[in-house]
Amino acid sequence: MTGLAPVLREATFALEGISPTPRLDAELLMAHALGIDRSAMLLQQQDLTVPESYSGLLARRVADEPVAYITGVQAFWDLELCVTPDVLIPRADSETLLQAAIDWFGEHNAPMRIADLGTGSGALLLAALSIFPNAKAIGIDISAKALAVASDNANRCRLSDRVQFELRDWTKSGWADGLGQFDLILCNPPYIEDSFMLAPMVAAHEPHSALFAGADGLNDYRVLIPSLRELLNLGGVAFFEIGYNQAQAVNQISAKEGFFTELHHDLAGNPRGIRFSLGIPE
Repeated sequence: MTGLAPVLREATFALEGISPTPRLDAELLMAHALGIDRSAMLLQQQDLTVPESYSGLLARRVADEPVAYITGVQAFWDLELCVTPDVLIPRADSETLLQAAIDWFGEHNAPMRIADLGTGSGALLLAALSIFPNAKAIGIDISAKALAVASDNANRCRLSDRVQFELRDWTKSGWADGLGQFDLILCNPPYIEDSFMLAPMVAAHEPHSALFAGADGLNDYRVLIPSLRELLNLGGVAFFEIGYNQAQAVNQISAKEGFFTELHHDLAGNPRGIRFSLGIPE
């Protein structure tokens, strides 16, 4: 046999039981090894030769390293972003916040100032800038390495002239000083309980500081939600990602601060995001 087909079949078999998408992983790694995109690889696979580097890439995936960290890229919204182990891998579930923002601002004036709290790779912020072309934005993060990745992605997406990144720690007093107010705030904070057993692929590779948030997973909500009063413009809104079982607890925190909330579900039907707003609920 010629071409890539037999090697891709063997790789798929090797990844069964390790990945929920073994064939896709095998193809993405092959495309990366070849230096072309997956679509081109599939169209040309009968004429291509397996690169020597492929076996090493496959071995890393068999050892449970995420594909995104092996290839260094991850698709999110309509963007292709660089990722490193210094940032969480952007996931499609987080796009729930963006769709909710689109739905909200379809009936309100488009946001002009956007903030992303805990920006990581910059995924939410850069996607929002691509959606709202007249907006400018600030992304904050506690990690200088994460901000370097986000800045690289802003350049990659040709959005660097509309965004700035700042090193800030919201566990410190005065962390929001000087940020100003925003029409739209996005946030995917750490929200996993400290005792929760993550899948090995996540636990061994993704940054724990961006995942865990105390005994009940709510530590960061307790800090950030009260800060929204200072950070939101009149009529501004915030969209936070939540864990599937956290809607009631987060709503209780927000109710004490006088916010109206609306729950948003992801494509699987799970609670995934909450909108916070002040004033008359709509």
